[in-house]
Amino acid sequence: MKKTILASLILLMAVASTVSSAAVCTGKGIELQVLGSGGPELVDARASSGYLVWVDGKAKIMVDVGGGTALRFRQAGAKMADLDMILLSHLHTDHAADLPALIKSGIFEERKRALPIYGPPGNEVMPSTVEFLEDLFDKKRGAFRYLKEMVSLEDQRGAYRLEPHDTVLGEHEIKTVLESGPFRIIGSPMIHHKIPAVGWRIEVGGKAIVFSGDTNGDNGNLEILAKDADIFVAHNAVEEGTHFGPRSLHMPPSVIGRIAADAKVKSLVLSHFLLGYHTLDKQSESQKEIAKKYSGPMAFAKDLDCFSVKQ
Repeated sequence: MKKTILASLILLMAVASTVSSAAVCTGKGIELQVLGSGGPELVDARASSGYLVWVDGKAKIMVDVGGGTALRFRQAGAKMADLDMILLSHLHTDHAADLPALIKSGIFEERKRALPIYGPPGNEVMPSTVEFLEDLFDKKRGAFRYLKEMVSLEDQRGAYRLEPHDTVLGEHEIKTVLESGPFRIIGSPMIHHKIPAVGWRIEVGGKAIVFSGDTNGDNGNLEILAKDADIFVAHNAVEEGTHFGPRSLHMPPSVIGRIAADAKVKSLVLSHFLLGYHTLDKQSESQKEIAKKYSGPMAFAKDLDCFSVKQ
């Protein structure tokens, strides 16, 4: 019995011996905050995918806006007035459903400046990012066209303007999409079955945070995109040994470990857990599998966890 308890404690310590995190950001330097660490399920009581990059106490970039993240945004103390841009990895509901709620909240902060939104192009399955925003906010046919006097897709004086952009990239292209202020934003296509998807690298102050988004990790782009990243956020949505449909959408722990090792990332943050695919309830197993190839610090994120980038 004592041996069993000791073994359990050692296993828990192994999972916990990770990147240092806190539920509240320090307001100093560059920080990554996980707003949503879950997927499309509600039974896990976690928000869907969403992340903030903070610089000196201001939330400057949001990556994905899944269900529940608009509330987490406020709980984190973030302000729409501070946000410089939104990056979308793809347009599944668990990555984009709270976008209208977040944008509406900017009205109450009297945001006046433009809000750039970058995401994937479209195909026969999904709209492009530009089409998606038009479907929501176009003044004639948008689902939320009642907001046209306050939120605009057009260049109107004094208007809170949205600037959507389709990130069109070649199959193996890794490209600087935007350089704005202190930020350099780099994108690359990811494989998420038939869904157009983009992985993102955010560089600021000589540091880099990389987001895999949802991908099976098989096209060779992610290990290049994540090279020497200070924090690599990888989605741990399927357990080891997963086959068939889910494997075409997501990378198992062994692939995460290989990519993190090949890219020589400084720290690894796991997110986007799913009870249905047994990653929320099998984190110790995932940790063991990843550690076979990646020996650096790793963390299994919870909603509102904050990770400081070492200066």
